[in-house]
Amino acid sequence: MQKILFITGSLNQTSQMHQIANELPDFDCWFSQVFTDSPFMKFLISNTRLLDTTAFAGQFRHNSENYLKAHGLQLDYAARLNEYDLIVYCTDMIVPARMRNYKTLWVQEGMTDKFTLMTYIVKAFKLPGFLCGNTSLNGSSNICDVYCAASEGYKQYFGKNGTQADKIIVTGMPNYDNLAHFSNNDFPHKNYVMVATTDMRETYRYENRRAFIKETVRIAAGRQLLFKLHPNENFERAENEIRKYAPVGTLIFKSGNTNQMIANCSELITQYSTVVYTGIALGKKVHSWFDVDELYKLQPLQNGGTSAKTIAGVCRDYALYNGSKQRFTAKYQFNQQVNEAYTGDFEPALI
Repeated sequence: MQKILFITGSLNQTSQMHQIANELPDFDCWFSQVFTDSPFMKFLISNTRLLDTTAFAGQFRHNSENYLKAHGLQLDYAARLNEYDLIVYCTDMIVPARMRNYKTLWVQEGMTDKFTLMTYIVKAFKLPGFLCGNTSLNGSSNICDVYCAASEGYKQYFGKNGTQADKIIVTGMPNYDNLAHFSNNDFPHKNYVMVATTDMRETYRYENRRAFIKETVRIAAGRQLLFKLHPNENFERAENEIRKYAPVGTLIFKSGNTNQMIANCSELITQYSTVVYTGIALGKKVHSWFDVDELYKLQPLQNGGTSAKTIAGVCRDYALYNGSKQRFTAKYQFNQQVNEAYTGDFEPALI
């Protein structure tokens, strides 16, 4: 049986990879948290806490691996146990050289950060994308063989920023492709102004949280406020700040289903969070530190929750394909009917 390795990161990325793997019962699927072969980086991961707020270590790796173990999935950290027919990445900002010898496929898991001065420096000097210190180049590094994008808007975005356009297939994005179903929920609160925070400070980026809270109070204009904290935040600090600068009675949630909370709100305020797409899909008035008009163009496909199956179909076709990588990306067009009937030579899925 052919083997596929899924590279994980955050819990969102991990759950998406799990969904895709569930659609591939005909393959031997394994999982690994994102890793590096750099001796210096490996030293930092093993002997310091400097990378604990990144996907390499700390709670990101802990939470992801606990999820995988709880679901009885096979772990092969750093791809040391097996040889693989395909590697499925959630980030193309760090792909070790030895992994590029395999077939590689990238899956979008959320929005990417804004370009910063460091992003432009990294691009200009062709440095590893993770040195940006954010996700601004995720999907734009042109390293993987095939890219699965959330929408036509994102295909154009990644193409403009560095990835070869004919590598990019619009598949939709698991976890954000059936947002309407969150409207049917039992979350007890309704008709509030919701605020979804981010973990900028925890990932060494500047944020004036006091000013942000005061802005949310201004937007709410006396209406009930509800804050949903990012899971990577320092909860104690964040809650103390909200209690200090927001009105008495402001609701604060450290956990819970964020999408259900958005479904019940009257207005959504975000910073740099993919959940803004939930608000857009559900017809909410949204605020974001991104350009909102641009977000409407990038909005992930709403395909009834079939993105994982579609991406799995691309994975299957590419894993079984015997031709050159270049011919696959230049000629491939995903066809669900052909994919479901596929049992041998790949040619029917090429044009």
